[in-house]
Amino acid sequence: MTQYGKTRTRKAFTLIELLVVIAIIAILISLLLPAVQQAREAARRASCKNNLKQIGLALHNYHDVHRGFPPSFVVDYGSPGGEWSVHARILPYVDQENLYNRANLSLSYSDPVNAGIAAQRIPGYLCPSEVNDKSRLDGAVTHYPVSYGFNGGTWHVWTNATGFAGNGAFAPNRSFKMRDFLDGSSNVLAFAEVKTFTPYLRDGDGASATPPTPAGISGFGGDFRANSGHTEGVDGRVHQTGFTATFTPNTVVPHIDSGTTYDVDFTNCREEKSCTGPTYAAVTARSFHEGIVQVLMMDGSAHAISENIDLGVWRNLSQRNDGNVIGEF
Repeated sequence: MTQYGKTRTRKAFTLIELLVVIAIIAILISLLLPAVQQAREAARRASCKNNLKQIGLALHNYHDVHRGFPPSFVVDYGSPGGEWSVHARILPYVDQENLYNRANLSLSYSDPVNAGIAAQRIPGYLCPSEVNDKSRLDGAVTHYPVSYGFNGGTWHVWTNATGFAGNGAFAPNRSFKMRDFLDGSSNVLAFAEVKTFTPYLRDGDGASATPPTPAGISGFGGDFRANSGHTEGVDGRVHQTGFTATFTPNTVVPHIDSGTTYDVDFTNCREEKSCTGPTYAAVTARSFHEGIVQVLMMDGSAHAISENIDLGVWRNLSQRNDGNVIGEF
């Protein structure tokens, strides 16, 4: 009772008012979450582009020291070493000099001398949006994947029997110099995003010099691997650390295995393997950033390219000396 004999009532929300408040809060959260997600994706996209720029700086530092860019792969014709990737060769220029000094590049990465090198995770080689940021065991060697692949050209990458190289920015047994990029360094792709643990077909028959359609890849057949493409960051073969411009970015290349449809890459004759014919490869640039793939040009600049880019333009950008200067793209 109060001083005047009246009862003081306690005010509170009614059930209906409480439900209205909860509904309003839920609506605000539903409006806010997409904005937060977009902001996070923008940050991941910016970080991814910065990774590519750092790779570009490393490539140019390597060029200054060695008077040329690194080979994609070294075919030793029977000797055990040489298969080290571009990524491995530029390690001193991406703040990984200690790791590089531990490696003996004259021996295979699977040699006991190089134990543990392949398993090292290099943060700058992985896109922040990559969902498979994890190691992979291959026999006795543990590997770590990469999210960025070198430009191996349009379709033909290499010929084991003759040593004839493809038309990309990097090739086996080739250390291209800046003067080799006749279209200008700003008109040639250096690296592009790829997805780790990509399914792929290898060592199939029937591939010809004419690039196929995406639907035609499955018909070449071969040894199907469900999840091991782009998982070996030290291996310089194109299906592990490269890409080709056979198809535009994010193109789905279907292959059915045991009733499941996979989006695959393809290599008909792996570099330095027993096959003697040309290596043709459809290794597609793929990104987790919606609608685009981020790329590095040979001049060191990084760009976001639409997955709807014209196929002819995309292929022209992949060729170091085709004489087609694209300009804005």
